[in-house]
Formats: sequence, C-alpha cells, structure tokens
Amino acid sequence: MSFAIVTDSSSNLTEEIIDRFDLSVLPLTFMVDGEEYRSYLKGAKTDLAQFYAMMREGKVITTSLPNLQESRETIEALLKAGDDVLYLGFSSGLSGTYQAIELLLSELAGLYPERTVTSVDTLAASGGEGLLVTYAAKMREGGASLAEVRDWVEDRKLHLAHWFTVDDLMFLFRGGRVSRTAAWAGTMLNIKPVMHVDDEGHLIPLEKVRGRKKSLKALVDHMEQTADAPVADQTVYITHGDCLEDAEYVAGLVRERFGVTDIMINWVDPVIGAHSGPGTMALFFLASQR
Repeated sequence: MSFAIVTDSSSNLTEEIIDRFDLSVLPLTFMVDGEEYRSYLKGAKTDLAQFYAMMREGKVITTSLPNLQESRETIEALLKAGDDVLYLGFSSGLSGTYQAIELLLSELAGLYPERTVTSVDTLAASGGEGLLVTYAAKMREGGASLAEVRDWVEDRKLHLAHWFTVDDLMFLFRGGRVSRTAAWAGTMLNIKPVMHVDDEGHLIPLEKVRGRKKSLKALVDHMEQTADAPVADQTVYITHGDCLEDAEYVAGLVRERFGVTDIMINWVDPVIGAHSGPGTMALFFLASQR
C-alpha cells in the first residue's frame, strides 16, 4: 500500500528534492511588519536574499505555526486519494509545530480509520530534519513499508548531527537564545558560538571561538570527531542564512577532509532564520551521537 511522506518547511529541502521524492510540505508562516507570508509555497520562489536584507535593516519579523486549515486540506487530500500518511516534523524542542500537526493527524485518523496516519518528532531542524526526510524518502523509493521507514527514523534521529554557528549574536538575543550581555560581549570581542541540537531537540551553545573562519572550521572539526564511517559515502546537508560563499567554503572543507561528494547546499528558511539571523551556517550528517 502506498504512503505519503509529509514534512514542514523547516526541513529546508530544495524544490528538486521535494519534486524528486514527491514530498508534501506544510508551510510555516512568518510576519514582516505585521504582513503574513508563507515560508514555502509549491512552485513559488521566495526571495530569501530580500528576507535577510530586511532583517539587516531591522524589520520586525515574527513567526507562527503552519496554517492548520491549509495543513488539514493538504493531508486530507492524501488520505482521500488512498494514501497512508507519515509526518516527519520540526523539533518539538524548538517549535509547537509538531504538537499542532500531531493533534490534527489524530483527528484525521479518526475520520479515516481505514488509513494509517502516524508521525515522528524528528527532534531536528533545518537540514537535519531535511536529511532525515531524504533518507526516509529513499527508503520508500527502495520499497520499505511505512512502518519500516517510521521505525528507522525513530531509531536514527538521535544520530543526525546538527552543528551551527552565527555571525551576529544580536539575532540570537532577539530570539531569546542568549542574554543581552553575552550578545554584546560576543560582538565586541568577535566571539562566535558553536552550537548543536541536543537529544531533546533544543539548540544548545557548546563552545566559543574567536573569528568567523575558526567557527566555520569548528563545524567540520566536530564532524571529524563523530561522523559515521565511511564518511565519504554519506549525504551531507549545509544550510546558510544568506552567506553562500561561507557555505561553499564549509563544503570545500568537507570534500577535502573526508572525500564526501554528495553535498546539498540550501538556504535557512525564514522561520528559523528569523531567530538565527543573516550569517547562520549549519552542517548536518550522520554521527555516532548528536
């Protein structure tokens, strides 16, 4: 029996991957000066350079959960078409998105008892969530059942490593991730945090380095310490907040150090970027531990 894979726009997948694997994406929303936007619309290209430019200009940006009516319509259409549904959602440690969609799925499961409707809290974000979705889609493509895919994601999600750094701590302060004092001191001293997503799905600062290049190199250093072997055979995702040159620099380090050839680079979506800011850089891979 066929099944659909549904995720949300915080998975930061490219349109090519969404199309190749026939994924359904629920868009989270964001507001700029009170005007509402969708972070993903099928077939529509969001000007993310403009979004990050607005952040640099000091525009007031807030974020919200997916529109539940639109999400219901998307998922119900799949059920009516005869598909079972597996939802792989944005970390509950960072957003209420997963809980909201899980409640919706529970309601729909009652309305369509002949269908299997299930979900996994990936405890992941950005390209980490997207990489889990991609592995799930490849398993489905290879003939795995919904239960097999769901169980694999549950088993492996705490081995999906996320390593982040940001260029401007003031955006993390505005998002409530660091104190005003830490943001001010870090800015004055050119201190860059190196962060990861922990086993509860929270974004946690782990170390501080001085200078942008050192912070980018630190992401790859952490990959060297924990990545599953053979590293060269891995798929690696990199996401960035309007700093493509830095993303390509990190990709170059990954290729040079490990021989990885399968690397996807994409933007950090507006809902995550609204909290992390321009200059966000993130690296994702399978590892012995997060």
